[in-house]
Amino acid sequence: MQTPLAVYIGRRYASIRSRNRLVGFISLLSIAGLSLGVAILITVLSVMNGFDRELQDRVLAMVPSITLYSGRNDLLQTRNDWADKQRLVNAIDGIEGSAPFLQVQGMLLANNRSRGIVLNGIDPVEESAISIIEDFIVAGEYTGLEDRSYQMLLGKDLADTLGVNVGDSVTLVSTVVPITPLGEFTRQKQFTVGGIFRVGSQLDSRLALAHLGDVQRVYRLGDAIHGLRVQASDLFAVTELGDRIRTQVGDDFLLSNWTWEYGNIYENIRLSKSLVGLLLFLLVAVAAFNMVVSLVMVVKDKEGDIAILRTMGTSLKTIRRIFMVQGFYIGLVGTGLGLVLGIVLSLTVSDIVSALENLFGIQFLNADIYPVNYLPSQLQLADLLVVCSISMGLSILATLPPARAAAKIDPAETLRYE
Repeated sequence: MQTPLAVYIGRRYASIRSRNRLVGFISLLSIAGLSLGVAILITVLSVMNGFDRELQDRVLAMVPSITLYSGRNDLLQTRNDWADKQRLVNAIDGIEGSAPFLQVQGMLLANNRSRGIVLNGIDPVEESAISIIEDFIVAGEYTGLEDRSYQMLLGKDLADTLGVNVGDSVTLVSTVVPITPLGEFTRQKQFTVGGIFRVGSQLDSRLALAHLGDVQRVYRLGDAIHGLRVQASDLFAVTELGDRIRTQVGDDFLLSNWTWEYGNIYENIRLSKSLVGLLLFLLVAVAAFNMVVSLVMVVKDKEGDIAILRTMGTSLKTIRRIFMVQGFYIGLVGTGLGLVLGIVLSLTVSDIVSALENLFGIQFLNADIYPVNYLPSQLQLADLLVVCSISMGLSILATLPPARAAAKIDPAETLRYE
């Protein structure tokens, strides 16, 4: 099958191996600019997707979707008092489960080091229904949290700060200092490190878990708990579910959800993805504009060829198609190379950043500032399709002005000076 004239000539003009060095260099420059823009855009969008995923799968999986609790410590109720409320909450559609909790402040001492912590008293069996803490245990066992075992699970960064490992002892110092006839005495209790978890977020540096009964005894709370930690099947329906919970249990209790603490982070990630995506799309647009300039220069360089084609009877439509085909091939090659490079970078950017951190001894992401302390990445097919479609669309649009300019060339005027 014979190749159409416009396709044949347009493909030759797009070749970087053209005999005309100027044409080859212009094509190479256009391809390189478009490839770089597409690759950077795909990589950055994948990183933003990674932050979104890690926030949902790690951080938000460790914290309750909704928390139902008493307002003050003097209003604490026992687990039996909360039992009816827990049954009502669990019966609501959209609620996966709930578990009792105590959350207190304390300080851990070990190896002449100290660190303030948030200590969560949990029932390991019920907690398994609403949390995936077991999935993040890197040393020890979650099952070691038994009543009167006085074992504790520590975050990896917290354990490193204290210089302890599984089986070592730590001293819990209560922040509640009771006044007795003999004066003020700080409550202390020795715990054994039963396990270490690593979520990869700020939770690793400040969170500790112990059995609910052990925490109640250390803090002299009897059978009282602060309330219920509730897990929702849809993280973005917590406001509606909170209203339904309040309808069931009454207004004597306080409600909070994950958006109070992490909502700003989540919205910032989504907003950053939109803004950064827009800025990088402009980078691709600049590369497309560079293609316009390049094609105009090619048209100028090929005026003699165009004039000869016109005198041989080539139609204006064919002349326009020649440069549209050239731009299409440049866009196709540039987008294709950018796609491959972007996929490779997206799949390896986490390892690349980790290697750079180890090489230079620095940490790019701090869990005290960012939701995670490493650079995540997640490729999404939808992003690839959108980026490639926009890149090809801009490439085709970039061919229109040069194609029109080529069709306006006057053969007689051009050949007069050849």
